[in-house]
Amino acid sequence: MEPTSAPSPSQHSGTNHPGISVIMTVLNEERHLRAAVTAIVEQDYPGPVEVILALGPSSDGTDGIAAELTAADSRVRTVPNPEATTPRGLNIALKEATHDIIVRVDGHSVLPAGYLRTAVEVLEETGADNVGGIMAAEGTTTFEKAVACAMNSWLGVGGASFHLGGEAGPAETVYLGAFRRSALERVGGYDEALSRAQDWELNYRIRRSGGTVWFTPQMRVSYRPRGDLRGLAKQFFRTGQWRRKVIRLHTKTLSPRYLAPPLAVVGIAGGLVAGAAGFTPAFVLPGGYVLVILGGSVLTGRGEALATRVLLPAVYAVMHTAWGLGFLFSPRKAG
Repeated sequence: MEPTSAPSPSQHSGTNHPGISVIMTVLNEERHLRAAVTAIVEQDYPGPVEVILALGPSSDGTDGIAAELTAADSRVRTVPNPEATTPRGLNIALKEATHDIIVRVDGHSVLPAGYLRTAVEVLEETGADNVGGIMAAEGTTTFEKAVACAMNSWLGVGGASFHLGGEAGPAETVYLGAFRRSALERVGGYDEALSRAQDWELNYRIRRSGGTVWFTPQMRVSYRPRGDLRGLAKQFFRTGQWRRKVIRLHTKTLSPRYLAPPLAVVGIAGGLVAGAAGFTPAFVLPGGYVLVILGGSVLTGRGEALATRVLLPAVYAVMHTAWGLGFLFSPRKAG
């Protein structure tokens, strides 16, 4: 992990409108990059705004789009991120940032109108070190809509407010985030040893250092979920691996909700093996899980199209088992 450098004096257009540096890591974001950057530069925020794109070695047309965006707007610039990891790219962009408010944005997310203004207002009102809101998963295809429905539900991702919403207040973590630069420098920036879960881990260190992470439902950002089962399984497997890495680093962060998926995997596998070996009562474990998933899909899928509801059980099963397997088979050297 690399400490950030001291910032240049931040520009201001008024007492309540400090300069904002938006930082974003970008890799193979040909489909979404233009919309993501356009949503930033078209914000109605009256203070100065800059956008710093940390470009990884993309294999699609991302670099060309980034070049067009920088040519069209002097507020947008790029820095190389040859290692292509998210925390490394964010730290590189942070070192290049010139303002005192740092807003993290993903290359596949689209900020709503008024997002930057709201971020600064909430930072000033609460005195928090980081404020953020809801990761609002929204799909376009039938499969993406099923994943979005699962990710926006208690059955898919647990009870985190940045997935489900809720009242404004202190939180463990938030989606993306608008930070005081001083807070990022105080804790040393993002941990570059973590390829996943780096946002949660950063917020943990901010809270442990005496700072406050604040959730507000006003800051709602659209998120595009994975488009197929393979991509979804890979995403959740890796997330499970890196969640265990964070728990190894910070053992006090272990909680029952992180143990639920691996325990479910062990129970299902154990029940199937024991049942096949002749102990038929063991089938109650995998059978019970199937019933929970089917019943939960009916409850959480209300209001969705029939095709979406049909896919929900498979989506939930992949999310749970992939996360659980990733947690169970997380090698110490990588996770």
